[in-house]
Amino acid sequence: MKLTKTLMATSALTVAAGVALAGGHMANEMVLVSWGGAYQESQDRAYVQPYLEMNDGVSATWDESSAEAVAKLRAMNEAGNVTWDLVDVVAADAIRLCDEGLAMEIDADEMLAAAPDGTSASDDFGDLLVSDCFIPQIVYSTTFGYRTDLVGDTPPTTVCAVFDTETYPGKRALEKRPINNMEWALYCDGVAKADIYDVLETEEGQERALAKLDTIKDDVIWWSAGADTPQLLADGEIVMGSTYNGRLFSVIEEQKQPVGMLWDMQVFDLDGWIIPTGLSDDRLARVMDFVKFATDTQRLADQAKYISYGPARASSAPLVGQHADLGIEMAQHMPTDPNNAANTLLYNYEFWADYRDDIDAKFQAWLAQ
Repeated sequence: MKLTKTLMATSALTVAAGVALAGGHMANEMVLVSWGGAYQESQDRAYVQPYLEMNDGVSATWDESSAEAVAKLRAMNEAGNVTWDLVDVVAADAIRLCDEGLAMEIDADEMLAAAPDGTSASDDFGDLLVSDCFIPQIVYSTTFGYRTDLVGDTPPTTVCAVFDTETYPGKRALEKRPINNMEWALYCDGVAKADIYDVLETEEGQERALAKLDTIKDDVIWWSAGADTPQLLADGEIVMGSTYNGRLFSVIEEQKQPVGMLWDMQVFDLDGWIIPTGLSDDRLARVMDFVKFATDTQRLADQAKYISYGPARASSAPLVGQHADLGIEMAQHMPTDPNNAANTLLYNYEFWADYRDDIDAKFQAWLAQ
């Protein structure tokens, strides 16, 4: 079944490429799926609005359902009615969607722009092309923000402060899913960073992580949208909480809230586009035209003007300059800056692609207890 879907997707790509190159009809509407908030705004300003200005009569509608992309694309596929044209997902979800035949396979060098010096797209993105269906956009991290006025004279320096309710009393915010929470729990329960995923693949390791999370369960506010933690911090409802580093940049630098950034054990991850299978030729031709523009060297560098995520292309990094509105240099606010990356955890895409459904079920059952 998977092979059949892959062959169909490849055939559709070939046909649509011919349509696009021949100047054939392209759809005038796109439904783009992302995460809302500061990140989606950075996408809109860096390449969606410039693209629409260059293409009269073309419109784009945002859907903020990326957190539910896998389930919703499964349902659309079963119903035979795919209403999304381009979907922003984390790399692990891209791998799952690709494995299930719900995302189209990509030939990076055929579909994406080369770097300005002629370097092929595949070489420019390099190891970040972690799936045959994934078009990387940014390197981001999930990390912690804390209220500077609620942590006393000793602001937290380690992620394990999250589990220290004696030194840092108050509510915490954690994402309502096992990813990252399970890793942090094991790390703060004494598991060496290099051993975390080996431990987490065992029943005992999963129970150990949940037992550690049990110690703060009553103090946790669970979030589902990336905007939740920054709002909770701004309102003073939590003392600390996890979210994406770009969201924290926004609340600290743009909103000037009394919030600090805790970079310790930040989890590096990738975010990018997948193209759903099942698009008509005219919709696919439009999406391909847009993606080639939106992921070129300049556009990914432009995105860093609006949010502190590192561009996925090597050729984009030297072009990262000042924030478009604040005028501050952005390089030091990137998760990849050496001062921020002293102790990081690399997200294990293959592990979560293999174990996500099982651990999700355990985590949700634990939440309901």
